[in-house]
This record gives sequence, structure tokens and C-alpha cells, in this order.
Amino acid sequence: MAHTSATPQVPWSAIREAPVVLVTGPEAFLADRAVRILLERIRSVSADVDVVDIDGPTGGPGDVSLAVSPSLFGEPRMVRVWGGEKITDAVLDDLLAYIETPDPTVTLVIRHSGGNRAKKLLDTIRAHGGDWLEVTCSEVKSDRDRSQFLRGEAKSHHVVVDEAAEHKLLDAFQGDLAELAAALGQLIADVGEAGRITGEVVDRYYGGRVETSSFDIAQMAIAGHAGPALQALRQALNHGVEPILIVSAMAHSLRAMARVGGRRGSADDIAREVGMKAWQVSRARAQLQGWDDVGLGQAIREVALTDATLKGLGDDPAWHIERMVSVVAHRGHEI
Repeated sequence: MAHTSATPQVPWSAIREAPVVLVTGPEAFLADRAVRILLERIRSVSADVDVVDIDGPTGGPGDVSLAVSPSLFGEPRMVRVWGGEKITDAVLDDLLAYIETPDPTVTLVIRHSGGNRAKKLLDTIRAHGGDWLEVTCSEVKSDRDRSQFLRGEAKSHHVVVDEAAEHKLLDAFQGDLAELAAALGQLIADVGEAGRITGEVVDRYYGGRVETSSFDIAQMAIAGHAGPALQALRQALNHGVEPILIVSAMAHSLRAMARVGGRRGSADDIAREVGMKAWQVSRARAQLQGWDDVGLGQAIREVALTDATLKGLGDDPAWHIERMVSVVAHRGHEI
């Protein structure tokens, strides 16, 4: 297999048909999405494509050979090998043998989330070049990455997400990319193709989501509105909002303020430096009005103490979370 160029690398959204497709990177949701897109592309041409899945960490001798063997009617086949980072020696040996002369009617997909296991296989595929493909699924962890993902999803459905809606969605679905995608999918189903998702539309569906309520409390406290913040806190707790989510929302906002505080330059410049969106920098700057470094430090310590209390390292968590809201609402100074 002498080739003059390396196998091309593309992001998950640019996956395409190839005899051998290596899907790498830690972001499992994007990897699953990429493989599903590939299957849909193949089925759009050949509806009768046969799909065979192999579990790399438990597979045995002959599993790959059986999966790629020609079918009776010669229909196209997709063979998906999952868990390449923990693959057994038997499956690895079979794959190395198969990719020497792959079957043109088979699309072989190998999922590998990272690490040095199966390095020879990875190196061989990456050095092949030609019409083979590596699809990279980098971790989505910064607000900028999540915003780009959100916009890409909307664009693929010809839907516009306005700025207020984007802010609300990113605040409400911070931890789970799959949840963010599902939430956007629901909104797209509501507004239809070529529609527009506004902040009001997001509120209609997710105004009661616990994270959104938590961020409302955090924003009121940071703005110095102690009474309304405490009232909203009690209402949220009475409606079953988990206290730890309120603490998490408070910590998220205060950390953003700390990252932005003291920096000079435009919102765009600072956003690039700290890995945030420009609108998040602008919001953090606005929230810093009336705060000083000492107070911000005290507020962050109070949030950390409350977090530890809620995780079993202290007594009377209800008292601590009310105190946290009060301390933040007084901008970190004595109450």
C-alpha cells in the first residue's frame, strides 16, 4: 500500500463515504452523530445496506472476517467497530489483515476515542491516503465551541437562532451536548424549516428548566437584588429545583466575571484570550459593575463553601444556600 499522501482528516460534520473511515476523538455524541450521518448518506443511495456492529473490547477471532464477508445478494454493507481504544488483539489482527485488501462493497467504520491502543492500526490508516478518511470529533468544552455547534445545527435546518435565544439555550444546557442538540431539535420542530427561534420561543419550551431558573437566581443576586433573589430561591427549592444546580449557576457566572475582570481590550479580543463568546464577555463586564476584587473573591469562596456543604461536608445546607445568595447579592461583603 504505497501512497504519497496521508489520509485526509475532516471534522465530524464533513464525513463522507469511504472504504475505511476512522472516527477519532473524545466527543462521543459527535462521533455517534457522524456515523449516523454516514449511514443516512449510504442509505440514500442503497436503501438495503446491511449494517453489522462489532464490539471491539469483547470481539473474538473471525468477527471481522464474518462481518465483511460477501453477502449472498451482494448488497452494500457497513461494518462498525466500536471501542477501538480497548480493542481485543483478535479484532485488531483481523482489522489489520482486512485493510490490506478491503472489499469495495463494504464501508468499514472504526471508532477510537483516544489513547495508544491499536496504534499500528491507526498509523496504517492515517498513512494510507487515497480515498480513506479520518473523522475527528474534538471535545466541545468552551462556550465558543458550543455556540458554533448550536449555529451549525440551526444552519443545517435553515433555521435562524437569534442572539437572545442562543444565550438562553447555552445557559440552560451547559453540561450535555446531546441535551443541547435535543432541545434545539424540539424548537426546530416547532418553528419549522426556514423559521426563526427567538428568546420567547425558548422561554415557552424551557422557561421552567431547572438550570434556567438557577441562572435567573444567580443573575438577580449578582445584580444586587437580594430580596427578589431570595424569594426566587425559595420558590425554586419549593418546586423541586436541586440546590446544587443553583450553586453551579452561581459559580459559572462568578467565574466568568473573574476571568474577564481587569482585562483591557474589546470584547472580541478578550473572548479570544479566555475562550468565551464576545456576548458573554460583555455580560460579565456589565455584571462586574459595583463589584471589587475583594468582594468577588469572598463571593467565590462562599459559593465553594456552599458547594462543599451540599456534598456532605457541612451542616444545614438550606441555611448555607440562602447565605450564599445573600453574600453574592451584597457583592461579597459582610451582611
